[in-house]
Amino acid sequence: MSLIGKGRSILAAVFVSLRHRDFRIFWIGQCVSLMGTWMQRTALVWLVYTITNSPFKVGLVGVAQYLPILLFTLFSGAIVDRFSKRRLLIVTQSLLMLQALALALLTFFHCEQYWLLLLLCTALGLTTTVDMPARLSFFMDLVGKEDIMNAVSLNSTIVNLARIIGPAAAGIVMELGGASVCFFINAVSFLAVIFSLTRIKTVEKPSFPRTQNVVADVKEGLDYIRGSETLVINGIFLSVLCTFAMNSDVIIPVFARTVLGMGAGAYTRLLSAVGLGSLIGAVVMAGLARYGVRKWFLPAAAAGETIILIAMGLCRSYGLVLVMVTLLGILNLMFLNSGNSIFQLYAPEKYRGRVMSVYALITVGSTTFGNFYAGVVMQAFGGWAGWPFCGIAAGLSLWLLLRKKRAVLKSWFKQSA
Repeated sequence: MSLIGKGRSILAAVFVSLRHRDFRIFWIGQCVSLMGTWMQRTALVWLVYTITNSPFKVGLVGVAQYLPILLFTLFSGAIVDRFSKRRLLIVTQSLLMLQALALALLTFFHCEQYWLLLLLCTALGLTTTVDMPARLSFFMDLVGKEDIMNAVSLNSTIVNLARIIGPAAAGIVMELGGASVCFFINAVSFLAVIFSLTRIKTVEKPSFPRTQNVVADVKEGLDYIRGSETLVINGIFLSVLCTFAMNSDVIIPVFARTVLGMGAGAYTRLLSAVGLGSLIGAVVMAGLARYGVRKWFLPAAAAGETIILIAMGLCRSYGLVLVMVTLLGILNLMFLNSGNSIFQLYAPEKYRGRVMSVYALITVGSTTFGNFYAGVVMQAFGGWAGWPFCGIAAGLSLWLLLRKKRAVLKSWFKQSA
């Protein structure tokens, strides 16, 4: 095969899930909306830090967003299994648009009091509680089991492309027009994904009839997960790493200002570097999707992340930090996509909404503790301590929880799912 032919084959493998019309429409809508989402996230964290000058209060912003997910996502998974995912997503995306508009109006009229920002972050978290498991489980309806890993990875490419461009764009917009413009752009961007949802023609599989209450549904889903050793180990890895290794959003602004002595420009470039790494990882994972899930990616990426986090305690060079956070972004993406794909493939249709609500609970809800932990550590020891303390906590927790599962983990390096 010629070099050009090989190149076309690789591109076809990377973008294979776009052959599905409805996923393609949904993906394009997400491309627009996610850009605004990352502009809002960047502007909000910097706004809170500048008006409070407190790493602890920055951490509480994450707590306000993620605590509702921690408390209610399991129940929302049962709801997702009962109703049309497409209709649920139209409702949740509309509510997220209104939240962004409220932030824009508050900051435009200089009413950005800290407690109001926390209240709106809580509203965002409550909406995301339903939105995330509905969106994640909707992928299977759009592409089927054969292309699910590629769809997850390809969706991650746009998430992380937005992480590169969004923070950089937010830095420019904040300097020219202030945070309110970032929030307004995000509000408008939701129109793209809402429109895409109205154009989707996929007929969702019939919901399974429910003769029991939501609490019983939740218990049934959890019992299914407990009965699978693979899902249990997957859940442990995700719980630990998402708690301690995914706190860069709250660590970077403090590190940039207190350790590097730099401002908003350095902060947004470091966020973009994380996004660049994640984009690279997403493209690689999309290309590897044709070979199936490789469960060994999970422990391998976890070990790499832990080592990098600890090593970053010694970094004082801006250039070196850029390289390190880029590597961290690559490993984060490989880790999360592997965990997501394992949950998707090991969950039958009957339990998919509830299983993916557990994924949402772990990956997003655990950030409540992680953001709080990172904020407390940096408040006590300084901005340099955020990453290494998180790395030490992650490595120690994994060792304590999985030391009896070494034989199973070794088998993961010998076979794929």
